[in-house]
Amino acid sequence: MKYIISLAAVFGSTLVGAFAPSASFVSRAATQLKDAEVFDQEQYIAESKEMRLKHLEEQSMFALKIAVENYGNAVFPNALIAGDCVITHLLHRMGYLESGKCKVMVVDTFHLFDETMEFVKEVEDTYSFKAEVFCAEGVPVGDKDAYDAKYGADLWKENIDEYDRVCKVEPFQRGLKTLKTDCMINGRTRWQGAERAWINLFENAPIGGGLAKCNPLAYWTLEDTFDYIAKYEIPHHPLHAKGYPSIGDAKDTIPIPEDGSVKFVDFKFEGDYTEWLNYGNERKGRFVGLANKDGSTKTECGIHVDGAERTWDRDLWEDGSSVKKVETSEDALEIKKSGKPSVMVVYAPWCQFSQNMEEELEKFAADSDVDVYSFRGDEVRDFVSAELNTSSFPTVNVIKADGTAVKYESEERTVDAFKKFVEETV
Repeated sequence: MKYIISLAAVFGSTLVGAFAPSASFVSRAATQLKDAEVFDQEQYIAESKEMRLKHLEEQSMFALKIAVENYGNAVFPNALIAGDCVITHLLHRMGYLESGKCKVMVVDTFHLFDETMEFVKEVEDTYSFKAEVFCAEGVPVGDKDAYDAKYGADLWKENIDEYDRVCKVEPFQRGLKTLKTDCMINGRTRWQGAERAWINLFENAPIGGGLAKCNPLAYWTLEDTFDYIAKYEIPHHPLHAKGYPSIGDAKDTIPIPEDGSVKFVDFKFEGDYTEWLNYGNERKGRFVGLANKDGSTKTECGIHVDGAERTWDRDLWEDGSSVKKVETSEDALEIKKSGKPSVMVVYAPWCQFSQNMEEELEKFAADSDVDVYSFRGDEVRDFVSAELNTSSFPTVNVIKADGTAVKYESEERTVDAFKKFVEETV
């Protein structure tokens, strides 16, 4: 290859004038250029990208070797997004999956796309390993009906932070603890932007007791990720072929752009791939329509955020309260059968409306002629729906002497309003 360097670029226009070639020299040079080897820009770009990818692969494998060999229990929580598929393949190349040296963990939120859990099975078969699947506490793996009965199908609409805690953070934390994790491997990258813009290959996790955290793709772009997938033709999420650059919960994940015109099909892009590959765009279609408590746009599910394992600080009507605590469903039934009039509030500690009512109910209970009870209902929704008129939180019931639960329908939750309702009902 022949390279032509502008003297003006090197020395400046003034000096170049002193070296200006004659007309005959320029004519001879032009003739020679016709016969010279043409500079192949596309080939150079392709070779440069291959050099970069080779370096990134080596760097990532070096990080994974440290994570797996220097720690006793490295665990990879795999969300099956593009970067996670790359990490899975790298771990396979290094022999860590089939040998069991690195465990793979999957969190099923019960709101994933159907294709995601099906893809888990494909990846397991391809790389000869078995993922450990964790889900909401107290619910059998894969049992959506049991989840709905215990937590409610609309928990994410009622309180997104509590949904994150129940469906993502708690099972994630429990999974790390169950697998005795001392180093967590994950696919976050700087290119994803926002809270991730300055991560490094290694850091301490903000939750989980400060365990080591390995980010083997920290310095990769999304283009690098898809270049790797294409280079090795590795399994990747089927929704990439339907316009999704990143995949999370089906309820709040959309294609980018929304018309699905950009796709990754047969290891090649279709459409304007910059819609996916621009800085920070990978997760553009995630958490759509969701906001944090302060009103800011939601960009994280909570797993990687400091303090995410706690979305409410305490229970309501704790020890010393005039409101008596009902611990079990059986206890609630006993109160209904007691033959004594009472008031029973069904609540959820994370619910802001329950929290807002705490003080007024406490004042009412302190001066009431009937017993006032509180019963946490968000974990026994079928029961409170059937026995205590509950479809949302909080629900106030007056229990009549015959055991009938009469629901307080008003949104006015004051001492005087409660007194009036009790007097009229009892």
